[in-house]
Amino acid sequence: MLARGVAELIPPVTMSFWRWLMALSILLPFTWKQTCKDWPKIKAAWKILFLLGFFGIASFNTLLYTAAHSTTALNIALTQSIMPAIIVIISFVLFRDRVFRFQLFAITLCMLGAGYIVIHGDWQRLLQLKFVRGDLLMLLAICFYALYSVLLRKRPDIHPMSFLTSTFAVGVVLLLPFYFWEMQITPALEITQPVIISLLYVAFFPSILAYLCWNKGISEIGANRAGLYINLIPLFASLLAVLFLGEKFQSYHLVGVVLITSGLLLFNLPLSRSKG
Repeated sequence: MLARGVAELIPPVTMSFWRWLMALSILLPFTWKQTCKDWPKIKAAWKILFLLGFFGIASFNTLLYTAAHSTTALNIALTQSIMPAIIVIISFVLFRDRVFRFQLFAITLCMLGAGYIVIHGDWQRLLQLKFVRGDLLMLLAICFYALYSVLLRKRPDIHPMSFLTSTFAVGVVLLLPFYFWEMQITPALEITQPVIISLLYVAFFPSILAYLCWNKGISEIGANRAGLYINLIPLFASLLAVLFLGEKFQSYHLVGVVLITSGLLLFNLPLSRSKG
């Protein structure tokens, strides 16, 4: 994953700060008028926007990048696979969202499918795992992103692009003092081609495009259902490696596909029944 790949090139807070600053800079020319139009609603909802900016923008990625300095990509991927369960727990604690037993089983299937792909179907790899400080940071990161996802139901009724602009701006402001602090204790960032490409990539795809789609998905189907689709990440990563890197489609890919698909279908049974 990119976080692990650039860990030696870009310090974690620097990576996060420039990611969101560049994303905000890309957005502003296109969203400024709409954001100004929505400003009264933005100002009235500043508390929830602050929380969403803190949990989903400033904290999540900074903790993930920090974790990547001391743990492995395998540990990060495995930890991230439990996020759907964390989302369900937080939804119940904060809003008493009801979850049926078979839906809990469905979540387990999706997590097992994602995990099986991550470990390449080799259970012995679990015995070789070593847990370090970075794993605790990653666990905290997914808890924060789960909070962001659940609290999205409280977002103000403003344009989606105004919402992105507002939360990105909150994240940049919150990260600024930590960025200045990190500059004092780490070597100066070398502006190289890999650094520029990495920052441009994360500013557009995982930031603007992915957050826009994630926010819309949650507004349509809710955090509990949307959270399950996080377990498709290792599946899609593996399939892209097969298509573009010449890797072979293995039996563990098939097992992962079956488990994740079964979990998604099972979790959505109540929706199917209500429509029927």
